[in-house]
Amino acid sequence: MQKRKLGNSGLEVSALGLGCMGMSFGYGTISDKQEMINLMHKAIDSGVTFFDTAEVYGPFINEELVGEALAPFRGKVVIATKFGFDTTGVSTLDSRPEHIKQVAEASLKRLRVEVIDLFYQHRVDPNIPIEDVAGAVKDLIKEGKVNHFGLSEAGVQVIRQAHAVQPVTALQSEYSLWWREPEAEIIPTLEELGIGFVPFSPLGKGFLTGKMDQNTTFDSKDFRSTVPRLSPENLKKNLEFVELLNKFARRKNATPAQIALAWLLAQKPWIVPIPGTTKLRRLKENLEAAQVELSYEDLQELNTSSLKIKVQGERYSSGSAKLINR
Repeated sequence: MQKRKLGNSGLEVSALGLGCMGMSFGYGTISDKQEMINLMHKAIDSGVTFFDTAEVYGPFINEELVGEALAPFRGKVVIATKFGFDTTGVSTLDSRPEHIKQVAEASLKRLRVEVIDLFYQHRVDPNIPIEDVAGAVKDLIKEGKVNHFGLSEAGVQVIRQAHAVQPVTALQSEYSLWWREPEAEIIPTLEELGIGFVPFSPLGKGFLTGKMDQNTTFDSKDFRSTVPRLSPENLKKNLEFVELLNKFARRKNATPAQIALAWLLAQKPWIVPIPGTTKLRRLKENLEAAQVELSYEDLQELNTSSLKIKVQGERYSSGSAKLINR
């Protein structure tokens, strides 16, 4: 597995990371703990050094799982986690500086580490100045409890304001062939400031794997059941994306998922996608995407063809969208 540096920070990680959320949160089921530990160990054997979790996943149980699985590899892997939610009740935003520091202490214990490698603000809190948030993380870095500061789903203005107080190592936001909004302003800003980009949902919450069709439905406990673009009527229309990926997959002797990930990797050398999975065969498939080579002509064709397809449905329900502040 090749390595990449997240912007100018010097933080080096595997070109593909592993999103761990789905192992214990979001999809209506909690996977077998030992199976997930084995999967993370297999990822390490395959060269993955970058693992993503958050206190709100569960809450807490995903960090505990990651902490247990990666304990034998301390110092050899990079663990990213996140703060910014009130986990005591309804999921509301809370990025008060005192809360950030409390979360850091608790995450350190759950992750079984002495320092958090990368600490993201999970969502921008409109009630707390971003300068105060950056200042709180700056304090944690001075105290040796955090190494790097990150933001998630932040807009250009917030990124600039935070970066002026404490250099931002990485932005984590959704980016894929069927969500290309970051290309307009976010990616140019990250390039200018020397900030790495960590796309989540690089496979469109599973859609770009080609394993869904117009008859696909989700359990009510699966968060995808609330995603408008994955509703039955929109799924049928959005299958054009999968047809496009299938065409390239046949040409490259690859899978649609591998084409989608290879496309992302080809955008910038400081982009590190974090596809998540609970299946060993899917892990293997995803990681092999790093070996898929797309020519300049391939990329041009993928870019122009995908932009011609109009995505049907929003990427979040109206309730979830309220938590995305820019």
